[in-house]
Amino acid sequence: MIVLWVVIALLVLALITWVGVRVIERIYRPAGRLVDVAGGRLHVVELGPRDAAGPPLVLVHGASSNLESMRLPLGTPLARRHRVILVDRPGHGFSIRARADDSLPAIQAAMINEGLEKLGISSAIFVVHSLAGTLGPAMALNHPACVAGLVMLAPVTHPWRGSGVAWHDALAATPLIGPLFARTLALPAGVAVLAPGARSAFVPQAMPSHYVRDAALALLLRPLEFLANAHDRVTLKAGVLAQVGRYGDIAVPATVIAGDADTIVPIDVHARAFVAAVPHARLVELPGVGHMVQNAATDTVIAAIDAMVDALTPQRQFAEP
Repeated sequence: MIVLWVVIALLVLALITWVGVRVIERIYRPAGRLVDVAGGRLHVVELGPRDAAGPPLVLVHGASSNLESMRLPLGTPLARRHRVILVDRPGHGFSIRARADDSLPAIQAAMINEGLEKLGISSAIFVVHSLAGTLGPAMALNHPACVAGLVMLAPVTHPWRGSGVAWHDALAATPLIGPLFARTLALPAGVAVLAPGARSAFVPQAMPSHYVRDAALALLLRPLEFLANAHDRVTLKAGVLAQVGRYGDIAVPATVIAGDADTIVPIDVHARAFVAAVPHARLVELPGVGHMVQNAATDTVIAAIDAMVDALTPQRQFAEP
C-alpha cells in the first residue's frame, strides 16, 4: 500500500511539473536565433550595430541562470556602442545540449566556438561571469583565434577545498534517481527557494526588484535545464583541474573584476590566483562587493570592457584635408 501511495504521489508531482513547464515556457520565449552545433543547439541574442568598430562582445552567464542575467545590467547599455552577442550556455535558457553530462568547459567552448563561426564572428572579447569563468580560459586555450580578450567577472578559475556541491545537485546528477527527481520534486520545491537562492548571490548588496522575473530564473526549474545545471556544478572542479595548469599559455589580455566580499567565489582562491598565473592579466578589486559584480558595479565593468575594446581597435586613418 505504501508503494502505491508513493507511485501516486510521484505521478501527481510529475503532472504538476509538466503543467509548470508549459506555463513557464508560455511566459518566457526565445528572444533570439537558434544555431545548430555539434551536440546541441545554441540560443543567441544579437544586440547593437553589426558594423561597430572593434571586436564584438560575447557575454556568457554563470550557473543557475541564462542570458537574461547578462542582458539586464550589461548587454543593453553596451549595445549602444558595440556589437553584443548574448549566449545561453548549452543546456540553459533556450540552448539545448544532447547530453546533460556534456558539462566540461572544453565541450561547451567547442559548441560556442562553432556557433560563433556560423554567425560569422571570427574573433571577440568574451565577458564571462562566475562558473563561465572556466569557459573564458577554455576558449582562449582551445580556440585562441576566436578570442581577442577576456573580461572575467567574479570568475571560477581554480580548485577549492571540499566539493562545493549542493545536495540537490549531487542528487540530480545521480543516474536514474536524478532524472526522476528533476521530473517530480525539483520544480514544485524550487518555486519556493528560487527567490531566496537568487538573493543570496547578491549579498552583501540587495537583489534588484523583480530580478527573478526579469532574469527568467524560472527556466532553471524545467527538468532538462535543472539536470544540465546540476552536472555543470558537479563536474566544475574537474573542469578547472583539467585546464588550470595551462593558464600561463593564455596570450590575450585579461581583465578580472571581483569583489572582496564575495563568499561564493572567493577572490583569494580564484581572481588573484588567475591574475598571478596569466601573463597579460590585471585585477580590478571591488571593496565591499559580493558575487554579482555586473549589477553592483555596472559602470566599472562597462568602463573596463570599453577600455579593452578601444585597446584592441586599430586606430582609423584619416586623410589629410
